[in-house]
Amino acid sequence: MNREAGEGKIVLCGASAYEKKYYFNEKFAGLPASVKEELQIICVLFTEEIGGVFMIEFEEDGNVSMHTEYAEDDFLYDEIGSGLLVNEIRRKRQEMFESLSLYYRVFILHETIEELDLTDNAT
Repeated sequence: MNREAGEGKIVLCGASAYEKKYYFNEKFAGLPASVKEELQIICVLFTEEIGGVFMIEFEEDGNVSMHTEYAEDDFLYDEIGSGLLVNEIRRKRQEMFESLSLYYRVFILHETIEELDLTDNAT
């Protein structure tokens, strides 16, 4: 489930309905326990409801994305429900994902305050 090599993304966590397992990338062990627990709940509940494999990943620029895939012969996977649930998670957890993105940019990409540009540039 670790898709780090060559794809420009780093998996933060994920779950598999096939293996009934949850994965958390220990590279992010510094995250608060409450965030780790929330991520686990999101991933496991997604795969229990939809099926397949669900991952939360960091893009190269630090943005958080969600990725889901399923086996070709998995006729129980809910493809429509997958898109709907991803959108619901994105909407309900927007603040957490923004915080995770900031964490990644500061602690992994080592961006400075100036590089983060957290101010609104509307003039």
